[in-house]
Amino acid sequence: MYEYGDAGKVNKPSGRVIENLVYIVMEFVEGGLLFDLCQTMGAMGEDAGRFFLHQMLDSVEYMHSRRVVHRDLKLENILVDDNLNLKLADFGFACYKNIDALNSYRGTMTYMAPEIKEGK
Repeated sequence: MYEYGDAGKVNKPSGRVIENLVYIVMEFVEGGLLFDLCQTMGAMGEDAGRFFLHQMLDSVEYMHSRRVVHRDLKLENILVDDNLNLKLADFGFACYKNIDALNSYRGTMTYMAPEIKEGK
């Protein structure tokens, strides 16, 4: 069993000490992926699309107001809870603070626009 010492430090049973850890606390989202919901439901119609799009726009606006860019938004990185609320996930390519200086491309190649893949 691991022993948690000072903040950011773990003492392993072997005696090895791991320092400078970053902990991520997340909520459990019961509903699954938006990708799976879209596959199950098929065409949702304009009202459902508007419902989800408003949530996405609110989420992106909130992140950008705090100088965070996700950089890999896709249906597989959006979770849906039991009340059909969207939750953004997988911030592995995210950038914080220096978003005006971004000049490299990140994300899933199959979702990139052709001009990005061609370096235009």
